[in-house]
Amino acid sequence: MKNIGILGCGWLGYPLAKELLKNAYTIYGSTTTHSKVEKLKNDGIKASKIIFFENKIEGDISTFLKPLDIVIINTPPRLRGKNKENFVKKMTLLHREIKKVKCSKIIFISSTAVYGNVSGTVTEESPTQANTESGKQLLVCENLFLDDPELQTTIIRFGGLIGPDRHPVTMLSGKENLTNGNAPVNLIHLQDCISIIKTTINKGWWNTIMNAVHPLHPTKKEYYTQEALLRGIKPPNYITSNEVNNKKVDSTWLINVKKYHFHTSIYS
Repeated sequence: MKNIGILGCGWLGYPLAKELLKNAYTIYGSTTTHSKVEKLKNDGIKASKIIFFENKIEGDISTFLKPLDIVIINTPPRLRGKNKENFVKKMTLLHREIKKVKCSKIIFISSTAVYGNVSGTVTEESPTQANTESGKQLLVCENLFLDDPELQTTIIRFGGLIGPDRHPVTMLSGKENLTNGNAPVNLIHLQDCISIIKTTINKGWWNTIMNAVHPLHPTKKEYYTQEALLRGIKPPNYITSNEVNNKKVDSTWLINVKKYHFHTSIYS
């Protein structure tokens, strides 16, 4: 019996928690609202209200962390709009709290944004050249946990997330003069995200970095046109341009070395 904590029970964390409960794990989950705490508790999750700020953590983080064998850090940085934040400061506070308890196994949910807008195929061995603020801060936080020799940290770099009520085509629909239409998509479905995290826990894939992106990489123009037509919405319009960002994120290590089989297509 393992005690697993999920910091951030939102679009990914909540269904992940419910799936792990099926494996007879004891699941602790954090959320930022009282109403969601009650919802989690009703599902059998030991829920707490915990909110990260740059200079403090609101909620009893020490009590949350104390019984855990594994911590899944699933709190993506919020760097857009008025309420921009310093994600590194928040994760530094969390790292400090983790050091106070016996838990040493960490799964840090990251993003392929850490590679930046590079050309060609990227693997886990490729240099990280983050060019967005989100990617830069995620990279610093990855290293914060990876560089701690007392922790067994696994970094999962997910591609663009798709699944129930979430698909990029809904935001792209009807947009004109988009560039990079011949660049490949780098996507992953929610069900594979959950399956990869669950397999990491069950098989003990610790002290590693993995790309988690579906192996199909159609062009953006081809893919989003097809997905828009399937939904009966206006496809985005791509113009001919000198492609700058044709990054293709490779998950060969996960497939060939770890023998993971992707379960859910990126096509609707």
